[in-house]
Amino acid sequence: MSLDRLAPAIFVLLWSTGWVVAKFGAIVSEPLTFLSIRYIAAAILFGGLCVVSGVAWPRDRRTIVHAVVSGAFLHGLYLGAVWWAIGEGVPAALSSIIAALQPLMTALAAPYFIGERLSGTQKAGLCLGFLGVLLAVLPKFFGQGAAEIPAFALVINMLGMAAVTYGTIYQKQYLPTGDIRAIATLQYAGALIVTVPLALGLESLHVDFGWAFVAALAWSVLGISMGAVLLLLYLLRRGQVSRAASLIYLVPPIAALQAAAIFGEELTISMILGTLIVVAGVYLTNRKDPAPAE
Repeated sequence: MSLDRLAPAIFVLLWSTGWVVAKFGAIVSEPLTFLSIRYIAAAILFGGLCVVSGVAWPRDRRTIVHAVVSGAFLHGLYLGAVWWAIGEGVPAALSSIIAALQPLMTALAAPYFIGERLSGTQKAGLCLGFLGVLLAVLPKFFGQGAAEIPAFALVINMLGMAAVTYGTIYQKQYLPTGDIRAIATLQYAGALIVTVPLALGLESLHVDFGWAFVAALAWSVLGISMGAVLLLLYLLRRGQVSRAASLIYLVPPIAALQAAAIFGEELTISMILGTLIVVAGVYLTNRKDPAPAE
């Protein structure tokens, strides 16, 4: 089976573990501090991989700047906002609902930025996917304590969603070529420009060094920052930006399944049905329309 067929499924599985890692990370470190350490490690490992592989680094200043800026949006502002919001009391599942708005935002913005159009089937798939996410996760927030979610943290979480939406389009618009390993290295440098000052200004830089921290950091760097991000950049290169973004729809229900298995969180009928609807929506968004008959 080709990488084109396997990459979406692997990406979703790896990326969805980020919600579990966020829970573990909050136990052993402050969120922005953890992300800064994660990005430093990822940048070093990617840089080493580039040296060993003999990767050709971008030579023109414009490409370097574009890579750094895209990293600031895709990693620094997006995950920084999401992790901080979760640390301030936004439930991870609710945060994933907000993130699931990204494909709709991307589909709406892509025509204006890169002239990318969606077919009627793809638009229906995007809407169906969002409805599936709501069905899967939203019932969790009608219970006791839902009103205690901080409004400001929700706003920050939504700004993070807007940042990753713009970063995805920016990546497609300004970085269509170049070795993705070198681009990823520069992107993590861009992420650090965002997270390090915020960590210094908002946190005490507290970290409980131990095996739990090492395990969470290792998976964050190797499984997500390297594995999942390389696959995301590959998908953006190979297909439409809106199709790649639609994969985010699969993350919330799969993250809920992981939370149920690892943390014993409740797995409801609505989550199972919502997951099935999400899968159908992603299929419609990613399917290729048949060529018109001659």
